[in-house]
Amino acid sequence: MSRRLILKATALGAFTLAASSWLPPAFAADTIKVGILHSLSGTMAISETSLKDVALMAIEEINANGGVMGKKLEPVVVDPASNWPLFAERARQLISQDKVSVVFGCWTSVSRKSVLPVFKELNSLLFYPVQYEGEELEKNVFYTGAAPNQQAIPAVEYLMSKEGGEAKRFVLLGTDYVYPRTTNKILRAFLHSKGVKDSDIDEVYTPFGHSDYQTIVANIKRFSAGGKTAVISTINGDSNVPFYKELGNAGLKATDVPVVAFSVGEEELRGVDTKPLVGHLAAWNYFQSVKNPVNADFIKKWKAYAVAKKLPNASTVVTNDPMEATYVGIHMWKQAVEKAKSTDTDKVIAAMAGQTFKAPSGYTLKMDETNHHLHKPVMIGEIRANGQFNVVWKTKEPIRAQPWSPYIKGNEGKQKM
Repeated sequence: MSRRLILKATALGAFTLAASSWLPPAFAADTIKVGILHSLSGTMAISETSLKDVALMAIEEINANGGVMGKKLEPVVVDPASNWPLFAERARQLISQDKVSVVFGCWTSVSRKSVLPVFKELNSLLFYPVQYEGEELEKNVFYTGAAPNQQAIPAVEYLMSKEGGEAKRFVLLGTDYVYPRTTNKILRAFLHSKGVKDSDIDEVYTPFGHSDYQTIVANIKRFSAGGKTAVISTINGDSNVPFYKELGNAGLKATDVPVVAFSVGEEELRGVDTKPLVGHLAAWNYFQSVKNPVNADFIKKWKAYAVAKKLPNASTVVTNDPMEATYVGIHMWKQAVEKAKSTDTDKVIAAMAGQTFKAPSGYTLKMDETNHHLHKPVMIGEIRANGQFNVVWKTKEPIRAQPWSPYIKGNEGKQKM
């Protein structure tokens, strides 16, 4: 080949490469890549693995129905291994290297805080599916879990009511990181507004992966001698198993000191003998036990998927709140992309405003037009012997999120993007 032809071929190749790199990542191939960023190992795997699996189920379901704008979704799964700095590294890999158009992921707030700078810098989208402490509002994040006024505050109001046992004293027990500490800061301010004194509030934290709750449970028992007491648990991950086991060992029943958990659902209870825990509570926006046709279909699809994919313990799989939030988020993103006719971040953000989806909770959820949070119902469930929850209280309608708590000074006027 002559030097002229070589130069011509080289120039053509360079033009082709430049042209292909100009195309938006989702349209440079026949698929749209989506990232899944969940801990599949380490202390949070007990909670996050099922979110990865339900995301894959939703993607498979969307692909079977024609994909998004005629393109199949291609999932890219990474494991940040319950390692918070690694979440940021894996997020950067998904966006910059794998060229995903959106990421569904994170559970703990420390993992979300770790990845936020990456999503802002690279102007990509994160859908975050877990209840959290609020005090945040980011352009590059859609929050499909609950803000404090959609979980924590209603749960404590319930415990203080006649129906919930008229608790006067509160143990705020959590894992030592941003979500429990910020949530408890809000709850302490809320309790003060209701006339509860600091002497009637005990605040205790344990590290991730903590397993020895004997002393803590004994202290709860002693504290409860001072009046009607409830425990607000923001323990995360596999530490819930030894905590609930110790409650059972100590004979601390729900009729004595009810525990309401914000991070324990059906999945976490699969590893626990629930008989001693009957009557203890959890506050969420969805429970597997709610009865309606959409939920029946969701559960049926999930059980069939688990068997087909040979997931561990496929015969006993359960659904839970963050799984529903993941499923809703993926379908809402699909709707927004089709409305925007693009996977461009800014166009999808604009198209997400006001999106609605008929959720397994039995409610039609709406993405708020101004604050990137879903309007969600609030439910309080009582643990049953079979590891499911009996819903003892719920709101009539979905509640609009307040990302910035009104109980924290300086938050006035911060509710919009």
